[in-house]
Formats: sequence, structure tokens, C-alpha cells
Amino acid sequence: MNILVTGGAGFIGRWVVKLLLKKCHDIWVLDNLSNSTEKNLNEFKSDPHFKNFVKGDILDRFTVSKIFKNKIDICIHLAAQVDVQESLEDPKKALDVNVIGTFNLLEEARKHNTKFVLMGTCMVYDVASASKSIDENHPVKPLSPYAASKLSAELITESYHYGYGLPTVIIRPFNTYGPFQKSNLEGSVVGVFINRNLAGKELVVYGDGTQTRDFLYVEDCADFIVKAAFSERANGQTINAGLGKDISINELAFMITNDKNRIKHVPHHHPQAEIQKLLCNSSKAKEVLNWVPHTSLVEGIKRTEKSLKGDPI
Repeated sequence: MNILVTGGAGFIGRWVVKLLLKKCHDIWVLDNLSNSTEKNLNEFKSDPHFKNFVKGDILDRFTVSKIFKNKIDICIHLAAQVDVQESLEDPKKALDVNVIGTFNLLEEARKHNTKFVLMGTCMVYDVASASKSIDENHPVKPLSPYAASKLSAELITESYHYGYGLPTVIIRPFNTYGPFQKSNLEGSVVGVFINRNLAGKELVVYGDGTQTRDFLYVEDCADFIVKAAFSERANGQTINAGLGKDISINELAFMITNDKNRIKHVPHHHPQAEIQKLLCNSSKAKEVLNWVPHTSLVEGIKRTEKSLKGDPI
């Protein structure tokens, strides 16, 4: 198939591209490189199925339209403004990129009857109780312009499915980590902690560190995304993916450094947008996609550390 991956030069995107090329699909990548690097794609450029990398923006309708003329069968839309703090400082950027950008792609998908896979986020969910995991029916409560813009993109995507019959699927992976992720961005706490630990520095924890996260290894995430893209049963659905185990940030820091004296707590820079507990219920992904994660957090941390050291994974 002909597949477009927006944000394909990014952390998750390059793993999705790698998996799709392994399955011998023809791939186009659209990325403005604002939060990524073309180097992530270098190893694929000699592959005959890697058709083109376009440095361009999803807000540029001419560029988007031109790519879709390649008879794109599936659009996997990963490009986004993803930083919570940045969205609080510049909400317009989050709304432009995540809402208008998604609309531009949906319009082209509608013209060409292209299946549309939207990367959502677990940050749209409301607070869960101490013992409850979060499934797709859990209440939503966007606590930041980032979360609101992503939820808006989801609603627009649903409207194209119900209004035009466009095959769409909304995917909500929980906190994804692993090799090729930048270690200076929000949401990459695993990489940040490993980098600082390797450098002999303190591990900085925002708030009291009791907040929990469900960490999903990136290759498991890519497998989830590709399965959703090719599943007819997934059309019209919203589907979570996570490891199914949460861990507090304090526990994560100690797991990586094994030294409580090197863990430093500082005031949270946006406590109003913090979700205290994130634990994924992935039962729908297993039922609809036959997907389950295969990489434990311990193993994923080992692979990420090897990558950051420059060793083969």
C-alpha cells in the first residue's frame, strides 16, 4: 500500500516507518523537523519502498494536497504540538497545529478515500481512582490547551467517519519511551532520567513524585499503530494501548539510579495540568487488534540505556 506518515522523522514515527518498510509498503514522510531530525530516517533511504521525505508542514495545504496525489491508501497522522507547558504558554500554536493541521489532512483523506489514523493522547482523560485503570469509556477532562486541541482533533476525525463514511481510527498510546526519543522534552522522563544517571547528575522529579505513569516501549507502540492502520474492525473506533502497569515517578527514578540521595524534588511547573494516575486498560486493543505489549519496563529501560550509550540495541 501507499502510506503517508506525518511526523515520520520523529521518535515514534521513525519506528512506524521502519515497521512499514519491513512489511514492504511504499512510504512517504511529511515532517517540518521542528521537533525531529531527518537523520532518524537515514537508514531507510536506500530502501526502494521509501518513496520520499518531504520537509513541510501540515498547515500548508498545497504541500499536503501534493503528497496525497500519490494515491495514498493510509495516512498515519503523528505530527503534532505535544508539549503541555508550551501549549499553556502558546495555546494558539497547539490549536493551529493539532486542530487545523488535522483538518487539512482529513480534507485530503476525504477526497481520496484514504484511511486516517489519528494519534491521540492519554492526556485527555480525567483523573482515575487509585485502583482503576483507564479504558476508552473513561471520562475526558482536558487539563491543558494541548489536551483540548488533541481532543478537538479526535472529534473532528470522528465527524469525518460518521459524516462522510471515511475509515478512521483514533489511537491513544500511553507514555511511550525508548531509543531515538529526545531526552529534553516533556513526556520523555525515562530518557531524561537515564541520561542524567549516566552523566552522574541528580534525577529531578517535579512535584512529590507520587504521580504514576504507564510506560509503553516504542516498538510495542509502533506495532499497535500499524495493526490499527490495517484493521477494518478498528474503523470508527478509539483504542488505548499501554503496558497495563503503572509506576510512580519516584519509583522510576530509583529503578534507574538505585540511589535515593541522587533524586531531587522541585516544584511542578504546571501542577494544574498534571494527571495523578495513568494506568491503561488495553483490553480493547487485544480484542479488536489482537495486540499485546511484549516489552517489560525493565527490558525497555535496558534497551534505551544501550541506545543512549551508542551501543547496538
